[in-house]
Amino acid sequence: MTGEISLGGVYFPTLLLLAIGATVLTLIVTRLLTHIGFYRFVAYRPLVDLALFFLMLGLASLLTSHFGLLS
Repeated sequence: MTGEISLGGVYFPTLLLLAIGATVLTLIVTRLLTHIGFYRFVAYRPLVDLALFFLMLGLASLLTSHFGLLS
């Protein structure tokens, strides 16, 4: 996972775009978990949200490098 992606002539690091996508996915999953009441069983919610973000980022990185979407 090296290199940059050009959007409108501006080069962005691949990891930055994956982190933005992981943030959006984390927000969606966090709202879903709040709706079903998952956070009643969690002692420290910000730590769970941070771990969820890194899981989403790792999954996005793994999937994009596996399918060759971003390189």
